Amino acid sequence: MKYLPLLLANLGRKKMRTILTIGSFTVALFLFGLLGVIDMSFNQGVEVAGVDRLIVRNKTSLIMPLPIAYKERLGQIQGVKDVTFASWFGGVYQEPKNFFPQFAIDVDTYRGMFPEFIIPDQQWEDFARDRQGCIVGRKTLERFNWKIGDRIPIQATIYRGLWDFTIRGVYDAKREADDTTQFWFHFNYLNERTPFPKDYVGWYTVRIHDPDNAGPVAKAVDERFANSSFETTTETEKAFMAGFVKQFGNIKLIILSVGSVVMFTLLLITGGNMSLSIRERINEIAVLKAIGFGPVRVLGLVLAESIGYAVIGGFLGLSLCKLFTLSGDPTNGLLPVFFLSHETVLYGIGITLLVGLVSGSIPALVAMRLNIVDAMRRV
Repeated sequence: MKYLPLLLANLGRKKMRTILTIGSFTVALFLFGLLGVIDMSFNQGVEVAGVDRLIVRNKTSLIMPLPIAYKERLGQIQGVKDVTFASWFGGVYQEPKNFFPQFAIDVDTYRGMFPEFIIPDQQWEDFARDRQGCIVGRKTLERFNWKIGDRIPIQATIYRGLWDFTIRGVYDAKREADDTTQFWFHFNYLNERTPFPKDYVGWYTVRIHDPDNAGPVAKAVDERFANSSFETTTETEKAFMAGFVKQFGNIKLIILSVGSVVMFTLLLITGGNMSLSIRERINEIAVLKAIGFGPVRVLGLVLAESIGYAVIGGFLGLSLCKLFTLSGDPTNGLLPVFFLSHETVLYGIGITLLVGLVSGSIPALVAMRLNIVDAMRRV
């Protein structure tokens, strides 16, 4: 700490240069944090997927239905513990921008299939008794300032017409990465009003006794319905979510590419600034060596200055990113999970320190090897 005044004096020598360098780190780490948030949001379903759950869908396409009669047949397959189903509704609230996922669910089995969602027993009972009742995720409830008992009109985009629902409960999640934007209602309500053929569902979710037997059970399911009018494709919930994310492209490659370019640019900026700073202070470094500062101590001072730029800028960038995410999803539903995770913060801190160390290493080595006599001649 006794060298802190000297370090602060060096940082404040060229104020505009210091501001620009720290600003570069701030922008870069803000961008890094935001890209990490987006990547996590797209992949949150993959990360929190149940290891003992399988998704059974129509082999042709996810948008093609399956008969509701498959539920009983799925429950008879060896290794299957529980079965539930759901259908995508796809409506909007008041105007098209007010989008959130809506699912018609099997009230008797859906809650038990997803224990990560927390719903008070009384609220679920009220929902089960009301055919037009619905359960709303906490984020969607807060987004529209709804409350239990409110009547919610949803304009259908697939099933046509205006559908009225009454909020009977709110669900929360055990994990921060779980999706709390969904809207659930009775499949029976959808089935009785649908303009399409009745008794068809979107997909099945199957819980198995042993996650290690996911492959054999999935194969048995598909073999059971092979050569039927509605053949199936069965996969783990994690594989299903990963396939869904791939439809958006290789998000991770894009993020890594942008992040690499940003970090390389930071290396050039900080390294150039540190080299210029060392050239301007050759005489001062010579004086420090003359009064007893050894090569290692000089090396440490220069590296500390470089890391100081990085730490200050990195802290500001990650802090601004955290503040930005506190306002919630800016895309109105595209990124239902939108927060800066602890893992992203730790990665950001590590990258900040690494860039500061690498960018200052060459100028620091130059300063360490500087000959006092040669340096004095340049004064």
